[in-house]
Amino acid sequence: MTKQCPFRGFNYRKLVLFLSSNGGLGYAPIAPGTFGTLAGIPAFYYLSNFSWPLQFITLIAIIFLSIWACDFAGDYYQEADDGRIVIDELAGYLVTTAFLPFSWPAAILGFIFFRIFDIIKPPPANWFDREMKNGLGVTLDDIMAGVYAAIALRICLGIFWLGWG
Repeated sequence: MTKQCPFRGFNYRKLVLFLSSNGGLGYAPIAPGTFGTLAGIPAFYYLSNFSWPLQFITLIAIIFLSIWACDFAGDYYQEADDGRIVIDELAGYLVTTAFLPFSWPAAILGFIFFRIFDIIKPPPANWFDREMKNGLGVTLDDIMAGVYAAIALRICLGIFWLGWG
């Protein structure tokens, strides 16, 4: 059954595919996940200016948007974690940097740590990646990578006092 938008003439499919690819970054010819994660740096900058409660609500909204968009795009591409789907990288990176003040050291180290943990997928991220072939599983493996990266980033920032204002 085709998913329909109630607004006449509105191309729902194109909007969801645009969102799932982080504005087209997922169409990069090499390393689309890395390019998709780059969208997180300006998002981190803007979110860091929000109050703590607004950051939390926005992060939760982005996670749910990721689950929904990944599920739709996975159905469309007939592959749950198609390389063009990178909104989950945005959600994972924002988990990595959640509630930190923006600084370039935090943004870059967060990016590096997130990519490392997203690639190696320590448990339970690897379980979500392997066993849950839907938008929830695609997003949760990146959320778990983001949790591991957040811990590593905070340890590193705590040791070297980078990015703490």
